[in-house]
Amino acid sequence: MDKIKITGGVPLHGSVQVSGAKNAALPILIASLLVEGKCTFRRVPQLQDIRTTLKLLSQMGAEVSSDLENNQVEITCAQITQFEAPYDLVRTMRASVVVLGPLLARFGHAKVSLPGGCAIGARPINYHLVGLERLGAEIRLEDGYVIASAKKLKGATVAFEFPSVGATENVMMAAVLAEGESVLENCAKEPEIVDLARALRAMGADIEGEGTEQIRIRGKRSLHGCDFEIMGDRIEAGTFLAAAFATGGEVEVRGIGPECLEAVLLKFEESGAKVTRGQNSLHLASPGTPKAVDITTQPYPGFPTDMQAQFMALMAVSTGASIITETIFENRFMHVPELARLGADITIRGNNALIRGKPRLTGAPLMATDLRASASLVIGGLCAEGETTVHRVYHLDRGYEKMETKLRALGARIERLSE
Repeated sequence: MDKIKITGGVPLHGSVQVSGAKNAALPILIASLLVEGKCTFRRVPQLQDIRTTLKLLSQMGAEVSSDLENNQVEITCAQITQFEAPYDLVRTMRASVVVLGPLLARFGHAKVSLPGGCAIGARPINYHLVGLERLGAEIRLEDGYVIASAKKLKGATVAFEFPSVGATENVMMAAVLAEGESVLENCAKEPEIVDLARALRAMGADIEGEGTEQIRIRGKRSLHGCDFEIMGDRIEAGTFLAAAFATGGEVEVRGIGPECLEAVLLKFEESGAKVTRGQNSLHLASPGTPKAVDITTQPYPGFPTDMQAQFMALMAVSTGASIITETIFENRFMHVPELARLGADITIRGNNALIRGKPRLTGAPLMATDLRASASLVIGGLCAEGETTVHRVYHLDRGYEKMETKLRALGARIERLSE
């Protein structure tokens, strides 16, 4: 198990290229189950969750050829023989549940472990199941598994009670091979949903409306292989910009369109940063000390919950007091006690966090609890005087490709060590 050691107090400067988006890549790789032909995916990030997804597809019978050093994966699902996502994989990566839709649509049956709770909240999958039932799936729960079957899925209107990203992805993938037209209402609008629709269209799917509340899908008898490049990771981009702002630096982030991060950029600007939006890049210059501003996490296009922890680390070194309200997950303040070890002044009341900014933090040993919490602790360590050690960085490896290498190239004094 590795740890990361940071000697803080150095402003970040330079340019960094973001990797492909984990949250786009996972469902897109799984979408290869919908076709017999070879799918080539480019800009696939070298992450633990990606390796878990490829392992799952291999166990199902897919031919997988991966060159993650060069961010390319080839998958052929002509000979799928297993239709199960077992507990030992689903418990480490909840995105595994989106195999339900493709397996049902193409093969008529699927068995997927219930994911259960996780560090940041329960996140039930009932929205997924209700949507698939609307398309004609028969679903039962047995021994901790979802067992689903359908002779042939049929197009229908599916109105989501909540704009769940995973449920939207699952039902989209099921509907592309369903008989007739499906109309999905109250859909998630995240850029990763748009990227999945682009990938499905590259496979021959008939989809329109992605990125809006309503997606229309006209089912096809079959789809074909594709050659597709994954979008850039907007959360990685936001994390590097937050780190530059917090340390009083100036950083350009390449490989990401500014429109997918607008809610975060507006808050950076409100806090005093100068943000320049390029066609496929972002530039942030810190004024020195951020001003305290309030945020409330919301579904896209609102402020993303996946940037909440990083923004809290920024507010910990701001001038004034800010309130962060978390509306998406009920247990996503687990980084607060660790930031407090650095000297951050944070008070939790229900789903609100009151942060009173301080001129400086002080290094300390820290324990990561989940993916985005890990990133916030790294930002805190970069700001802190002295040495900070972040343990359990396997959480970080689930969502950030070579983060310490990229930060070191921006001037950070950071290194990865074996425990």
